[in-house]
Amino acid sequence: MDKLYIVMVGLPARGKTTMALKLKENLSKNGVKTKIFNNGSLRRRLYKLENTSYPDFFNPLNTKGVMARDNVARINFEYAKKYLDGDGMVAILDATNVSSSRRRMLSEYLNNHPVLFVECINFDKDVLQANIVSKITLPEFSSLDAETAIASFKKRIEYYESIYQPLATEKNFIRINSLTNHILREEIYDIIPFYDQIRDYIVTDMVNNLYLIRHGETYFNLEDRIGGDSLLTDHGNAHTDLIVNHFKKLKIQYIFTSTKRRSVETAEPIRISQGGNCTVIQMEEFDEINAGICEGMSYKEIKETMPDVYSNRKKNKYSYVYPGGEGYVSMKYRINAGIKKALYLSRNASHVIIIAHRATNRMILSHFLYRSDEYVPYIHIPQNYYYHISSNYKKKSIQFKPFMK
Repeated sequence: MDKLYIVMVGLPARGKTTMALKLKENLSKNGVKTKIFNNGSLRRRLYKLENTSYPDFFNPLNTKGVMARDNVARINFEYAKKYLDGDGMVAILDATNVSSSRRRMLSEYLNNHPVLFVECINFDKDVLQANIVSKITLPEFSSLDAETAIASFKKRIEYYESIYQPLATEKNFIRINSLTNHILREEIYDIIPFYDQIRDYIVTDMVNNLYLIRHGETYFNLEDRIGGDSLLTDHGNAHTDLIVNHFKKLKIQYIFTSTKRRSVETAEPIRISQGGNCTVIQMEEFDEINAGICEGMSYKEIKETMPDVYSNRKKNKYSYVYPGGEGYVSMKYRINAGIKKALYLSRNASHVIIIAHRATNRMILSHFLYRSDEYVPYIHIPQNYYYHISSNYKKKSIQFKPFMK
């Protein structure tokens, strides 16, 4: 029977545990018996919480701290080895493992089956900050106020950075940007069981249930004006109540909006209806297309006062860029970055909503639909319907549904 150790590598709050859970879930679904051995969970069980909440526990010059953390690692090595000695097939060791000396120790001990190192790297400061805020909800920080806990965790990261040695000489490894799921470097010298599956899982966006919604009716909508930062009309607010009622039986954990008031206004009643268990995150990446010199104008006004702009855009709506603004083509990078960030921040959530705009939602859909560029500006984005997206490495489902009373 094929057996494999997967060893996570990376600085704290870079997505290692999320990646480990993703691998376990998908391997298990395909009949590969998989278990995660997390050093942090074991450390919290073996040592007093108040000791591990302070950064000096992780100081590489703190001999007692180093011995304690090495002890945790060795115990998990033993647990993982016993698991594969039984009917287990893949053991995932979830820890920082940032020093080459720790990885050598691990390789020498776990020498009975192949070892694949997976290093998670994340360069996005906003995502890192969000991860840190999530980390301080762990029990070990319960005695600290938020500001102290964040400072403590950031100091912990500094200690790990001081001994950090990226994967380079190990025989079998993948280095991945855990935000974008892009493989940065890949070195495989041995036959690695389940490797093709593992690689597919790593690079595939996993979406449980994503609901893509356009904001409610605004005053600009009534006047056929583009862009701007208009508020919702009474009808728009009533429509928001319909959305609330439609999703009231679901546990919506995250709502991502643009920074525009019409998007935030649509999200707020949904958040309130979820009883305090829903987080709204505003993202510039999901702002509507910037119409530049045409912001706030109606299409009729553009046709009458800027006929060249009107006709040139009509010839190639996807590639045309408004003077001083954007086009669909120039939105692509920020929209894709926003999707990756939203999926990362809402990882493992069962139900997630994005509330944005007509052009924005067209670009988000094209990310999942792989629609030809020329057709993207014509994807139907009404305000009384939404798109339900579910995606994994095996299949992708996109359903167009009305809001029901």
